Amino acid sequence: MSPDRLAVRKTYKLYVNGAFPRSESGRTYEVADAKGAFLANAAWASRKDARDAVVAARGAFAKWSGATAYNRGQVLYRVAEVMEGRHAQFCEEVAAGEGLSSSRARAAVDAAIDRWVWYAGWTDKLGALLGGANPVAGPYFDFSLPEPTGVVAVLAPQRSSLLGLVSVLAPVLTGGNTAVVVTSRARPLPAVTLGEVLATSDVPAGVANLLTGDAAEIGPWLAEHDDVDAIDLTGAPADRAMELERLAAGSIKRVVRPPAEEPDWSADPGLTRLTPFLETKTVWHPIGL
Repeated sequence: MSPDRLAVRKTYKLYVNGAFPRSESGRTYEVADAKGAFLANAAWASRKDARDAVVAARGAFAKWSGATAYNRGQVLYRVAEVMEGRHAQFCEEVAAGEGLSSSRARAAVDAAIDRWVWYAGWTDKLGALLGGANPVAGPYFDFSLPEPTGVVAVLAPQRSSLLGLVSVLAPVLTGGNTAVVVTSRARPLPAVTLGEVLATSDVPAGVANLLTGDAAEIGPWLAEHDDVDAIDLTGAPADRAMELERLAAGSIKRVVRPPAEEPDWSADPGLTRLTPFLETKTVWHPIGL
């Protein structure tokens, strides 16, 4: 940067319903790199912000779940294309936030984009793999088909700021769900950039909503929210996980429990993150009608 220019200090916003609002509370917090140097200011999401994100996700659910599986795959693939165009920025943010060398940060970003492409390819294959025709003793056709659960709240991993985030968000969207994500508190910048990618891709507004802030504060509100159908507690604080499960039980949510330790996000994920947010719908139809 030229010494004659003033630095442009960044205050990043939330990503809710396709827009970038400030937190209604007006709160922000400082984001530092792995060595403690100031990077940017980020919005600190409040309960009202979480409620707004759930409303946006619910409003987008019908359109997103009603789209053809092929169309969802094309939209998600477009996200990967735009991520590739922001590759250098992602590398810089991952390296700063996670304290990685440039080569390791580049590998993490490559893996995150590849992971997004991998999930995009699953959209039109889930029905064939998880559904099917059932044998019945009668003059009927009987089909079982996977359907999305609805609005899914996700507490993103706290350490893996991009690859971990993609690994929990992409499978939710692949199945036709909509998402409200609480990002890594200390390392939110890759998530903020991902929000900018989503906003400039073909993802409809409200399908994915990203809240920066504290999962320990926002998590309980999402866990007890009656219009949230499922919650992924991967990034939940260890001392709050039991409380969040108890709150989620009040509205009979599907719950993905937090792992005992940070997973190896570079490992093959299989279908373990796709199936928890899919439900099986069985349809009977008389033969000949």
